[in-house]
Amino acid sequence: MDDEGPLLRRTVLDYGATTVVVASGIDGAAVHREGDTRNGEAFDDVPHAKRQLGLFSAVVLIFNYIIGTGIFATPSVILRSSGSVGVTLLMWLTGAAIAAVGTTVYIELGTGLPRSGGEKNYLEYIYRHPKFLATCAFSVYAVITGASTANSLVFSEYLLNALDVPPTRFNTRLVAFLCLTFCATVHGTHVRFGLRLQNSLGIFKLFLLGGIGLTGLCSIFGFLRVPPTHNFEHIWEGSRGDVSALVVGLYNVIYSFKGYSSVNYALSEVRNPVWAIKRAAPIALVGVSVLYLLVNVAYFSVVSKEDILGSQRIVAALLFRNLFGANTERVLSALISLSTLGSLLSGHFSQGRVIQELGREGVLPFSSFFSSNKPFNAPLAALLAQWFFSSTFVILPPPGDAYLFMISLSSYSLAIVNMMVSFGLLLLYARPEWDPPFRAPKFVVVAFFLSNVFLIVMPFVPPKEDGRTYEHLPYWAHAVTAFGVSFIGLAYWYVWCRWLPKLKGYILQREWVLQDDGVSRCVFQKMPIEDQ
Repeated sequence: MDDEGPLLRRTVLDYGATTVVVASGIDGAAVHREGDTRNGEAFDDVPHAKRQLGLFSAVVLIFNYIIGTGIFATPSVILRSSGSVGVTLLMWLTGAAIAAVGTTVYIELGTGLPRSGGEKNYLEYIYRHPKFLATCAFSVYAVITGASTANSLVFSEYLLNALDVPPTRFNTRLVAFLCLTFCATVHGTHVRFGLRLQNSLGIFKLFLLGGIGLTGLCSIFGFLRVPPTHNFEHIWEGSRGDVSALVVGLYNVIYSFKGYSSVNYALSEVRNPVWAIKRAAPIALVGVSVLYLLVNVAYFSVVSKEDILGSQRIVAALLFRNLFGANTERVLSALISLSTLGSLLSGHFSQGRVIQELGREGVLPFSSFFSSNKPFNAPLAALLAQWFFSSTFVILPPPGDAYLFMISLSSYSLAIVNMMVSFGLLLLYARPEWDPPFRAPKFVVVAFFLSNVFLIVMPFVPPKEDGRTYEHLPYWAHAVTAFGVSFIGLAYWYVWCRWLPKLKGYILQREWVLQDDGVSRCVFQKMPIEDQ
């Protein structure tokens, strides 16, 4: 028996003349500041032809993923939670600050472990014992945080508004389902076309948000004539002191910044990943933060507080209506639906790689299926899994609560993962073998950890009478659900890795094999104990 315990062993096999070279966080492998001559490409030695993302594509991937529906769909919820224009803008600045410290943390981890999978790799590397417990627990959160439910629903609402079709529960969810199907099909069957499409939509999105921000500045300085909103004359009027409501609003802001670590999920397909991530993530986040602030200024310059509060998820359409007339509202709705499609494509591209990496690790049922790139040299199987869960979440929650519940559940689950990752990074500083090419200042890591602890604790504080979070669900629904689903992963790990081996008298022997596409994956053999 080895130090991995009586029920688990690891071996690396030699297939003829081909040695399977694998760098895995579970085994303590990481890139060091000295000695990395290939900018991280050697860490996960996939065929170079699979590395199709350069710096520009990496920046667009992050930019596209972050700017989804949040900036278009959450302003009314955030304003209702904050009560005033001033607090709303402070919440957006706070969200940008949290995203900035989070980006710094994930750059350090990405340069040390430059392999697709993101948090999966980092949790495996940090929490190595018991073996695969972190992987199994994270797999459930990967499904939740990677679900594209909320974005697909907003895409549907804006598209229906553009077509002048009254939204109903049926047609809204049908269009969302068709959108999810399109994204999974494109990235699962035509990778190059999917990348070109999402890059094009990312550039389009840059000009769209820049144009909206510019209209706000023009209205403030009098270049555009609009009815006065007086929103900036009493900027703190209506400010609320309900901490629970403020946290709900902050969740929506954080959701709007979700995706700053999206390139970490696809580093095995990035050329010179260490060099690229140190540049791509800051460039994208700075651009997004500036655009978000300009767009919020535009909203408050052109649309009254009352209209924003009553706009639900189409406040941007109201902005165009007030500026250019009712007919242009449908035009902007069409443009925003295209912008949302770009975010959905980026999300599918990144999250599909996370599920594929879980398949490569061998811990999922049917791992060979989920890790495969057949038949289109793309992770179609992993994308279909994401499509299934996203479509399920579109259908199940009550109509009035579906969007807010999925945002809150996704943000809360991400806060749990971020807390574990940032705390783990602080633990790594005590390990001399951890010396990545980029180091985040320790105070930044501490700030990121504490901010996520705050976001985890505060949802359990009851809101005030007028601060009801959901229409049909209790205020703590998303928090309890997020903790509850972790037990699914824990239960699976215990049954698969502990209970069944003891019951049936075998150990799990870990072996690495090469797939037909040249990418390695892990398989587990059940070896009878008497043979050891």
